[in-house]
Amino acid sequence: MRTYVVFITALLFPSLKAVCPDKELNLQPWTPGHSEDHRVTINHNQKILLTSSATVHSIEILNGGKLVIADTNRPILLRTKHILIGAKGELHIGSPDCPYKGNLTISLFGRLDHSDEEHPYFGRKFIGVGTGGTLEIHGKKKLSWTFLNKTLYPEKPQNQYQFQGSWGNRGIIVHTIDQNTGKVLHRDRFDTYRSKNESHRLAQYVNHIEAGLILVVVVNDEGSNNLEDSAKKSLSKLGSRHIHRLGFRHLWAFIVKKGDVSSAVEGYSVYQGSKASSQVQISGVFPSKYGELFTITASSQWVQETEWSGWFDRDDERGSGDWEKLSDLQKAFPDQVCSSPLDIQAETHDGVPCNQTGDVIYKNDKNYGFVCRNQDQTHGLCQNYRVRFLCGKLARPQISVSVDLLLDSSILDLAEQPMGWGSQDRVVVASTDYSMHQTEEFTLLPCPHCQPNQVRVKGKAQFIHMGEEVDGVDMRAEVGLLTRNILLRGETEPNCYSNDACKFFTFDPFGGHLKVERGFRAVHISGVELLHMGQQTMGHYPVHFHMNGDVDERGGYSPPTSVSDVSIHHSFSRCITIHGTNGLLVKDVVGYDTLGHCFFTEDGPEERNSFVHCLGLMVRAGTLLPSDRDSKMCRGITDGAYPGYVANPRQDCSASSTFWIANPNNNLINCSAAGSEETGFWFIFHHVPTGPSEGLYSPGQSEHTPMGHFSNNRAHSNNRAGLILDHGVKTTQANDRDKRPFLSLTGARYGPHQDADPFKPRVPALVHHFVAYKNQDHGAWLRGGDVWLDDCHSETRITSRVFFGEPGPWFSQMEMDGDKTTIFHDIDGSVSEYPGAFLVKEDNWLLRHPDCIDVPDWKAAICSGHFAQIYIQIRNPASLMMRIVKNEYPDRPLTLEGALGKKKHYQQFQPVITLAKEYTVHWDQAAPAEVTIWLINFNKNDWISMGLCYPQGTNFTVIADIHDRLTKQTRKTGVFMRTTQREKINHSNLSRGYYYWEEDTGLLFLKVKAHNDREQFAFCSVKGCERIKITASIPKGSPPSNCLIKTYPKHAERPVVDVPMPRRIPTSRLNSAEHFLEVKLVSHSSRFFHIKEDVAFTEVNGRKLLQAEDGVQLTVIDGQHGNIVETKSFRSSVLQGVPAQIQNYVHGLKDRSIVLMTTKGRMVPRGSWTKVLEKLGASKSTKLKEKMVFVGFKGSFQPDWVKLEIGTEQAKIHQVLSVPVLHKMKL
Repeated sequence: MRTYVVFITALLFPSLKAVCPDKELNLQPWTPGHSEDHRVTINHNQKILLTSSATVHSIEILNGGKLVIADTNRPILLRTKHILIGAKGELHIGSPDCPYKGNLTISLFGRLDHSDEEHPYFGRKFIGVGTGGTLEIHGKKKLSWTFLNKTLYPEKPQNQYQFQGSWGNRGIIVHTIDQNTGKVLHRDRFDTYRSKNESHRLAQYVNHIEAGLILVVVVNDEGSNNLEDSAKKSLSKLGSRHIHRLGFRHLWAFIVKKGDVSSAVEGYSVYQGSKASSQVQISGVFPSKYGELFTITASSQWVQETEWSGWFDRDDERGSGDWEKLSDLQKAFPDQVCSSPLDIQAETHDGVPCNQTGDVIYKNDKNYGFVCRNQDQTHGLCQNYRVRFLCGKLARPQISVSVDLLLDSSILDLAEQPMGWGSQDRVVVASTDYSMHQTEEFTLLPCPHCQPNQVRVKGKAQFIHMGEEVDGVDMRAEVGLLTRNILLRGETEPNCYSNDACKFFTFDPFGGHLKVERGFRAVHISGVELLHMGQQTMGHYPVHFHMNGDVDERGGYSPPTSVSDVSIHHSFSRCITIHGTNGLLVKDVVGYDTLGHCFFTEDGPEERNSFVHCLGLMVRAGTLLPSDRDSKMCRGITDGAYPGYVANPRQDCSASSTFWIANPNNNLINCSAAGSEETGFWFIFHHVPTGPSEGLYSPGQSEHTPMGHFSNNRAHSNNRAGLILDHGVKTTQANDRDKRPFLSLTGARYGPHQDADPFKPRVPALVHHFVAYKNQDHGAWLRGGDVWLDDCHSETRITSRVFFGEPGPWFSQMEMDGDKTTIFHDIDGSVSEYPGAFLVKEDNWLLRHPDCIDVPDWKAAICSGHFAQIYIQIRNPASLMMRIVKNEYPDRPLTLEGALGKKKHYQQFQPVITLAKEYTVHWDQAAPAEVTIWLINFNKNDWISMGLCYPQGTNFTVIADIHDRLTKQTRKTGVFMRTTQREKINHSNLSRGYYYWEEDTGLLFLKVKAHNDREQFAFCSVKGCERIKITASIPKGSPPSNCLIKTYPKHAERPVVDVPMPRRIPTSRLNSAEHFLEVKLVSHSSRFFHIKEDVAFTEVNGRKLLQAEDGVQLTVIDGQHGNIVETKSFRSSVLQGVPAQIQNYVHGLKDRSIVLMTTKGRMVPRGSWTKVLEKLGASKSTKLKEKMVFVGFKGSFQPDWVKLEIGTEQAKIHQVLSVPVLHKMKL
């Protein structure tokens, strides 16, 4: 058996040595001491073990040299200007299987203006991994970041307790308090003045209290009359020394921790009578289980309150003066002046105090009164004064008990167990409001009584940090760990110095940096904290992979290169920069408080990099690139701009982002962008690669590259947007044609295709489970084609509502062209509860039909139909506004200003339209000479009919063509001929079409029809974009081309529903307690010769309730669950004769009741009954007509969906209401 054991040990021992690098054989211990001039070179296969703190000028590890840091019980501080790991050099601190357990700090020192020659590649103050170098740093494994699982408040309501009592609380009041938390567990009153039974009950209560609990006992008013010995003995046993002395109306207060007589605090005083104040007040300080203190204060007192008498003027200034003596006033006003005043006031009848009149006052005494003698005045006479006295009232009893937690700490409830977190570690808690500046740092404290998922931190939060879902959206604050046992830091000066950056920063932004050169042998960094790293100079970032090519298996690296379990905070330039590098794994990294883009891909060719479970927060502006800069920097930094150019910050700069992704083929999974000066995630496009990456791909490739994985990411508290997929960077230097600096923001449009080849099929970019909330401008701004949103959430009930940053109605305050024409296809019904329906703006009647369902909460409507889009481009002139009308709704035009700037040589209008309908187009000036109509998202044979308004005497040339957007080539496909028969325009074909000129209205009619097939995700046909081009000869001096008056009602049409509305998902199949309630109210009358028919009904989720009698019918719905409570009718005669019936009925309804109202027959439009409409939310100014339908609400607030419709023959409401009904406030 012994041989067996020894044999196993011998086998294991070599493997143990191999795992921990500082246990490797043949390592030479090294203790270099401290000298900032000592230049160290480790080469020629030297293997060095640093065993103690040291200061050297620099360390270079070359030609097979190896430096290992010993893992000791003593902290090690290594100070140096730089560490260079060259060819075959190695630096090892721990290993993946043997993480470094000690505390190590590598501190990089030096100034930007130092005289030392800087390294030509790495610069100054760096850890550099050169070609052939190896860097292995592996600190302790710790949880990098998680979420709050309970909301953290600035002041928790349960932290303080206050009780007060006076008359009506006679006897002995007892509080029982938890000694661990300071929470009041129980309060009781024992009327020991009235009853001996109460005394017995008090004794039993005290005796049964568990040891360790805190008792607070206070007398109010009188408690001694029937207080027996049993109770006195019980209280004496707790430690009271005065309970046996308690007499009539004596004051007494007592605090004690049961079982600890030494903790007793007591106060006692005798009663001073009904006209005197007296008080005892005591305090006890106790430790909570968290080691903090809480104070209990108790007081028992008699309080004599005071009041001023009325004003008295018995005498005046005539005679010897003004004498207002107290004794005289008491005789004159025996029941109005008190016998022993507490104070006196005297003033003239004008309200001027006696000490401000200039008179010499002989007496002004509360016990004597007031006297002003004429003989004392230089001017002869006193003024006429009046006086009043402050009188005491009978004393009343008052007690108070308060608990004040003196905790200078808080408990954080976390979503996960904080593995590896320890006392004195620093954490950061993200903002969950609009401002990233509500982010807060805390230091961890010991907490032996905390639950496994709790930590205790020093201090109190200044802001609310959410720890829960709100309206189905996960708004929990992120909590990131900043402290690691291995620290890489840059030493800095107290203030900024001799640097251009000092124009914008007060601190020294010259930190250290870590840079990896192409051809390195191996780099793996984990369990490290980087503090004050990065420099406001190009190429020097906390962690920088520079032009490394493929760094995963594809590049021959096994295991693949990675940066994991790292915190980078208070950085002076970015967090992690990936430049010309592919396949890097960045995982569990926290980036906090940095200047410029935090997680940064640089030139455009960076692909296949993975950001997994990374957190970035508090990303501020920096100076390096235009996109890093804020408005002040953008205007103040002119390097790279054409001489004289004045920057436009919003256009050229202002884009600092947490994740700056220059190529879409990168992966972002489970990441959080929790606060930046501009944007959380920004996908930017380099039309060609820039910098040293120039030529690595062909022009335009990045705009067509399919997106990598973008899943389970979240963005909040960003000053601009949560996610932007838009824009490019300027890839040319400034010149006289484009004066902006290199890499300023510019336009770009994303359209992913297979293999990034625009001639191959499209590949949709999938944004999966993206959560966006509390972003100032947008949840997400996505421009381009084929971007799919799947299971996304924003801060209102609407899932996938990522386009709106602030809570409130979906389509509220949207008056730009793109806003007006917004349409959202709810394929699975997860947004609207109507699968396949479309959400449109409530006032966009180009897309609405009679069966559309209003959603007042969103200022939207749920509709069905076949929809497409047309682009109407105009030239000569381009400065027009367009009005487009669907013939079915001639009184509901849509006015568009154009999508382009006013200074462009052409303008473009982009309305979404319902297919197979007829429209007319009008202008605010004379019609343009050139109009080109693009067919967007038209399938083969889709069509609309259009009538365009032109002045009399206009001549036309109309052709059809196809424009290939990839080759930029256009070919003519057909000609439109004029016809005198309007019907003939419907017989157009590909090569020949017809237009009809209706001179009396001024409308040019033609049919816009697609003749070619379209791929599933393309917005133009397989052959290109089909267009119709109208060239018109406009007579000079023509008036505005607005033909509305002549067009309608001549061309008005009856609205028709072409596509039936989908069925609503049953409430039982919804996963949320929140749901829509569909209501339809109709009040209608029709006449057929002499026969008049009246119909009125209410329909709730398909259940129809007919109104049988003339008058008003109310349907009441529970606003919490959406259930019908009852239906109640009131005849017209009742409304006119006994209006109180309906008033009392509405008054008796429960709050938060939805009230649906219809009318039938001849309605009573006036009278006091109509006040119930106002009570339910209708406007006071509404004048009723023959027919009325009303959706009202009884409650303390008014929802957006309250609506009243009136008409002479018909009134109708068809809408959905969100249930439960909630008071939505702006957060």
